[in-house]
Amino acid sequence: MTQNDHDIEALVGEWMTLKEAAQALNVSPNRVKQFIGDHKLLGIRKGGEVAIPAAFIAGGDIVKGLPGTLTLLADAGFTDHEALNWMFTPDDTLPGAPIEALAANRGTEVRRRAQAMAF
Repeated sequence: MTQNDHDIEALVGEWMTLKEAAQALNVSPNRVKQFIGDHKLLGIRKGGEVAIPAAFIAGGDIVKGLPGTLTLLADAGFTDHEALNWMFTPDDTLPGAPIEALAANRGTEVRRRAQAMAF
């Protein structure tokens, strides 16, 4: 594991396996893989298995605004690790981490900031 991996582990906290995410979303694991490919979810390999931050799923659905935010970050050239780092790093001006703002239905400001980084 690299230092970056350790940093992401500390920031994200709770993770779900592909199978756990599929159960939480009431879809197949293949559908979760498609969500990852379509930037609706973000998953990284941990110990040879795809892991998804548990904070990305709430109430049986993907957190509102997450897919659009992940697409903006990908368009800005962020790697998956960089996007996870940005999503989970606290920002006093939001306040909280971008994922917390999305979960609290304050996604407009999060997406505005993600879009601004693309330029």
